[in-house]
Amino acid sequence: MIEGVIIKKLKKNEDNRGWLAEIWRDDEINFKSQMGYVSLTKPGIIRGPHEHQKQSDCFIFLGPGNFTLHLWDRRPGSATEGEYFKESFGEDNPALVIVPPGVVHGYKNDFDKDAWCINLPDRLYKGKDKQEEIDEIRWEEKTDSPYKIE
Repeated sequence: MIEGVIIKKLKKNEDNRGWLAEIWRDDEINFKSQMGYVSLTKPGIIRGPHEHQKQSDCFIFLGPGNFTLHLWDRRPGSATEGEYFKESFGEDNPALVIVPPGVVHGYKNDFDKDAWCINLPDRLYKGKDKQEEIDEIRWEEKTDSPYKIE
């Protein structure tokens, strides 16, 4: 596992009505979200890899669908500097994953149906009133990127 990454497995409590899953408890994880969004990713599509210098992402992979999440630790001095992590999350393995700044991340819908991801990052996209530069290094746009998702 990569230092500073938090993975909380989520439990779907099912009954005859469907299911309910707690995705967040303030008494379990010390993290403060500043905004939230949901994205749908079509089969075979990759999002990322990219990294943030200041922002932590709080991904919730709950379904429908599944993703393969890829993480690379680029932080100098980190106990896991240079390490790579990969695991599938979503409908079949629901989880909340917090990715700290300096950890390159991306995910791919490796499965046969659309997949949803919720993100509750700890910073506002483009800052207050969308007046700041975007906090991203978009490795997927660099032809010489060492971070690849196939």
